[in-house]
Amino acid sequence: MEAELAMLRHFIGQLQELCELYGSPYYPHQLQQQQQQQLLPPDTDEPPRLLHDRLDRRWCFLDIDESSPEYCSPIMAAGKSRGIKNIDPCKPPPSKKSRKERNQGKSANNDKSAEVMDQEIWREFPEDLFEAVIARLPIATFFRFRAVCRKWNSLLCSQSFSQHCAQVQQAYPWFYTITHENVNSGVMYDPSLKKWHHPTISSLPANIIVLPVASAGGLVCFLDIGHRNFYVCNPLTQSSKELPARSIKVWSRIAVGMTLNGSSATGGYKIMWVGCKGEYEIYDSVKNSWLRPGTMPPNIKLPLSLNFKSQAVSIDDTLYFMRSDPEGIVSYNMVTRIWKQFIIPAPLHLTDRTLAECGGRIMLVGLLTKNAATCVCIWELQKMTLLWKEVDRMPNEWCLDFYGKHVRMTCLGNKGLLMLSLRSRQMNRLVTYDMSNKEWLKVPGCVVPRGRKRQWIACGTAFYPCLSATA
Repeated sequence: MEAELAMLRHFIGQLQELCELYGSPYYPHQLQQQQQQQLLPPDTDEPPRLLHDRLDRRWCFLDIDESSPEYCSPIMAAGKSRGIKNIDPCKPPPSKKSRKERNQGKSANNDKSAEVMDQEIWREFPEDLFEAVIARLPIATFFRFRAVCRKWNSLLCSQSFSQHCAQVQQAYPWFYTITHENVNSGVMYDPSLKKWHHPTISSLPANIIVLPVASAGGLVCFLDIGHRNFYVCNPLTQSSKELPARSIKVWSRIAVGMTLNGSSATGGYKIMWVGCKGEYEIYDSVKNSWLRPGTMPPNIKLPLSLNFKSQAVSIDDTLYFMRSDPEGIVSYNMVTRIWKQFIIPAPLHLTDRTLAECGGRIMLVGLLTKNAATCVCIWELQKMTLLWKEVDRMPNEWCLDFYGKHVRMTCLGNKGLLMLSLRSRQMNRLVTYDMSNKEWLKVPGCVVPRGRKRQWIACGTAFYPCLSATA
């Protein structure tokens, strides 16, 4: 009992010092009367009460949370007291937090616990599932995960990892483009993240200009500006090689197409080039050589007058090339080695037309210009009538920007998702068009790394990114 009274006297002394320091509304004689009332003998009916239970609540209240940064613990002879928070007597007591504030605090704590939980999960994650998980991450993370450790960097050489990547089908293709400002290096656009990437492909020659002309299975085919040498490269992994020299020396402009031997690049690929006079050759990656299967049949009118602005369209094992005089399409089947010709009149007032493909259907994209109005239109080839049927066009409010301007269009890529470069003296615009959903979207400008200068897109092609594709 004496020890408890000693502790109480010590505590009361501290409270008196606090009263003098912070200006308590109680006077000394009142405080002395309260002290005498508190120190009642043990045989009285009223239990002893602490002084701070009866003091003015404007300046102190109990703090149950001892982890608070404002927690203070008076030194006592025995035991540990609860903390006391000091408040300015002129300020009102703290208000109760709203439910939104309390929920925000809980969410912050949950985020911290989730981080700890994630670390625990990954620490015990089975080793045999790492490749399956990484293969299903967004392709953009590939640029970062290789730097984690040597083991993850070596996944590109793993056969099992290649099999996991082959099972993942990418929803949208990427675009590999060349800019007017820097023709010796390309830029890639990821439509899912709406972000530009600036890779450095050291394996491509730096002293000559190489342009992307075709793609298949995550690989991009390049041709030098002199139409002499071919290169194949995976822009993500920089796996690349230069193809052997062609047996036919044709230095004029040529059209190029590319197909796969199977469902992925692991089974090999074929590249075909066609000249206006009917010359053509096929490169087989399995044999690593150029082959000349034969000559073009006489029912196909020569010269072809190929539309070099339009890239070849590949559907299964067949390549489709756009030609003029007469207007139409020529096709070649890589397996059966059969040529076909389709005479298809082009829509009126159409310029800058390009072939495209969506779900096995042959599409046509072009600028429809009449008087001073210009609009981008989409047509689909009707198999029964072999005529073009308009299926969509750019929104009218976008086309108003083209009114009275001499607009030129370049189609970058023709596989389900189109990227259109629309330019004039007063305008440089990039848009994408999803042929499946008929959705038009504006593309953010391609800016030089660490700069603000906007780059102009010159040419490009679409490719489905694949980490396991090797040249």
